[in-house]
Amino acid sequence: MTTAYSDHDFVSVKGFSAAEMMSEAERYALKKISKRSGATISLAVLAGAFIGLAFLFYITVTTGNDSASWGMTRLIGGLAFSMGLILIVIFEGELFTSTVLSSISWANNQVGIGKLFSTWGKVYLGNFIGAMILLALVTAAGLYQLDGGQWGLNALNIAQHKLHHTWLEAFTLGVLCNILVCTAIWLTFCSANPVVKAVMTMLPVAMFVSSGFEHSIANMFMVPLGIVISHFSPDAFWTQLGVSASSYADLTVSHFIVNNLIPVTLGNVVGGAVLVGLANWGIYTKQMQQPEMLAVNSPVTLNKASKDSAMMNKMKVKDLMNTSPIVLKATDRTADAIDVLLSNQLTGAPVCDNQLHVVGFFSVHDVMVNLWCEDYLPDAEQCVGDLMNDDVTALSANESLIDVAEFLVVDKEKAFPVSDMGIATSLSYKPLKDRVREAKMSKPHILPVLENNRLVGVISRSDVLKAMRPLYNANETISQMSQAI
Repeated sequence: MTTAYSDHDFVSVKGFSAAEMMSEAERYALKKISKRSGATISLAVLAGAFIGLAFLFYITVTTGNDSASWGMTRLIGGLAFSMGLILIVIFEGELFTSTVLSSISWANNQVGIGKLFSTWGKVYLGNFIGAMILLALVTAAGLYQLDGGQWGLNALNIAQHKLHHTWLEAFTLGVLCNILVCTAIWLTFCSANPVVKAVMTMLPVAMFVSSGFEHSIANMFMVPLGIVISHFSPDAFWTQLGVSASSYADLTVSHFIVNNLIPVTLGNVVGGAVLVGLANWGIYTKQMQQPEMLAVNSPVTLNKASKDSAMMNKMKVKDLMNTSPIVLKATDRTADAIDVLLSNQLTGAPVCDNQLHVVGFFSVHDVMVNLWCEDYLPDAEQCVGDLMNDDVTALSANESLIDVAEFLVVDKEKAFPVSDMGIATSLSYKPLKDRVREAKMSKPHILPVLENNRLVGVISRSDVLKAMRPLYNANETISQMSQAI
């Protein structure tokens, strides 16, 4: 548990629809702004270095490929560069161009504009530090001399090309770049599998790199690398290439900042924060919440069962949950916590800190396992924190009743035995209903419900069943009507 937001795991109960990916994006955005400053900057330094390493890879694979086709060389370079974003996704680094997706949290009124810009600034600074550290290492290693200096010449040409855009071109290329970068990040929301996440990022990144779109953090490393090579390379470097150092006199810090870094950064913000983050938020959070309307010329009459089913679809966890749950603290004595559970006829309860952040879940099962492990001679001073399970499954208050019911009773790995990539993992000739009935579920009977990262209630299987009980009344009514006819 490394951040204030990751004290628990939200359940993804709907599969990977576009709307569910939007929910993942909202959690991703909130996670970005919830980290401590030290963690944010440290992870940003890491991400800045990863992007720099990716550009080193790009320079290496595109150097000396004059005989290859232009497009193929760029494609190979783009695929090599995708390594940077893959590393950031796997290591959960903080990259400015993806952190701008936290604009979703601002749209949800979870963060003020000041806090949002502050987070972006910390990440931008950390990325710059990471790029400069890597630049120092690369310069000391003398990589520009590889392939008889052709490696360094390639780096010079790439850096110089980036400074020859007009301000509008640089801005627009920045917009296009971050549409693809943030789309790549968005695609990773469809799976928890790191291999799938890596594959999802490759083509969008390869496209932006091969097409020459502009990435502010990549340029923080790439252009300064060209500046260092042009100003500090020995005469022998230029002599072996037959090129004059004066040809790259336009590679200066001021030229880079004014003509590239500023417009590209602004373009990245517009492309990622607005055209991906806020645009998808507007589509899936606002439009999808509008009440469904029937066509004027196509009236539909719903029977009682249909109406009840529709009601179940609209019912949310927040409508059913117990808003005054029993809450334990990690410092409570185990014996006292057991008494609380027994007196309230509960099998478990969430464990929270003083801010109602869920830090664990304490259950009767945890106690019984501990008793067995201790030969039924427990420590009298033992605390809840010693036994609780800190890998907590929690629900969002806005999850629908139908989706929660499915999550609690259906083992999808048994019902639909395929991997995250859609490959069958086992063959079964049994009907779907039989596979579901035979699956042994181990989901909790009581689930904490969170809103804005804080406990707002709990919901149990009994709560879900109680809400669904009217469905049987509807079916009984329809059966009686059918018999009468």
